[in-house]
Amino acid sequence: MTGSFAPPSDDVLVRGSAFAAHRYSRFLVAELREPHRVLSTSACGGGQRDDLRFLANHQSCEAADDRERHERIASLGPVAYHESVCREMGVDPGATALMGTAANMAYAVHRSAAFDDLRVDVFATAGVAGNAARAGDPAVWTETGAGWRRVAARAGTINTMLLLGCPVTPAALARAAVTMTEAKSAALADLAVPSRYSPTIATGTGTDQFCVAAPLDPARPERTSTGPHAKLGEIIGRAVRDAIKEALRWQNGLEPSYTRGLFHALGRFGLTEDRAMERLADLLPGPRYELLDKNRRAVFYDPGVAAAAHALAAVLDRAAVGTLPAGTSTEALRQQAACLACALAARPESWPAFRAELAGTAADPVELVLRAIAVGWNAKWT
Repeated sequence: MTGSFAPPSDDVLVRGSAFAAHRYSRFLVAELREPHRVLSTSACGGGQRDDLRFLANHQSCEAADDRERHERIASLGPVAYHESVCREMGVDPGATALMGTAANMAYAVHRSAAFDDLRVDVFATAGVAGNAARAGDPAVWTETGAGWRRVAARAGTINTMLLLGCPVTPAALARAAVTMTEAKSAALADLAVPSRYSPTIATGTGTDQFCVAAPLDPARPERTSTGPHAKLGEIIGRAVRDAIKEALRWQNGLEPSYTRGLFHALGRFGLTEDRAMERLADLLPGPRYELLDKNRRAVFYDPGVAAAAHALAAVLDRAAVGTLPAGTSTEALRQQAACLACALAARPESWPAFRAELAGTAADPVELVLRAIAVGWNAKWT
């Protein structure tokens, strides 16, 4: 495969015999230097193709309230917009699988993994601040005979470009997409990313896109398995998971240690910092409240508080899916709330007393948590 593609800058992420990945301006382009079988979600020319030369990801708009770009994309329609972006990148529209996102290409992450003669390369951008969702959550769009109708709108996208270093069968290419998706969901689970549509952990966003490519080389045998039980599937999963976690660290500040925060753990159940401070003003004496207010980070990011908060979230999750009966979950929540109070007070020996003090708390788990904070903070300096 030859041509005259000449990116306007020298920001080359990977250059090899099979492909070269370039980043410039708002674009990330993988130039396929030999024939590949590609499976993609590209609005134009998507599905399975053997004749593509480019895989591309681009920033199509800003993440918040970019009405001008949204109107331009909508007015052009998918085909004309695809052609417009490809012309701007300097690639053939008919030979390109395209993905779009509001994420900054400066935050695009490359990860590779290898085993023996196997290698995979992943390029990912990711944003989940407004659009993270769990499969089965309420949707924001519906397709009708007259076209698409928006029910609601959110922003956020995870785009993944996966290049395999060996030929695979068409079935294995499709399974690679499944493995890649499972790895994406694993990354979100590792970071406890909340859905924006339900009180659950997200599995992706509503606008995720991907390109998966494998070389068409008759001189090499096609691999037949890309699932987790095969080494090829293992390195796909590892590279995709690591790339997406790193992309989220840059785009959304989701560094793993920061996810220990009380509101990250329990925000999907309605616990916000504003709500917490408003209620704690009622639960704490004035001087104690003022002291907590000046030391919010020390309280809300305390590792013991975080452990108890995530444990509370796990109890709520298990109760929601029927693992725990209602009566059992109520007591389990109170036990974890007592652990939270112990951690904040630095008094593990006070667990029985704290559990007893929280016995009369209302069934609302947010109220239970806030009372536990008040109990623990009061006890810390008593």
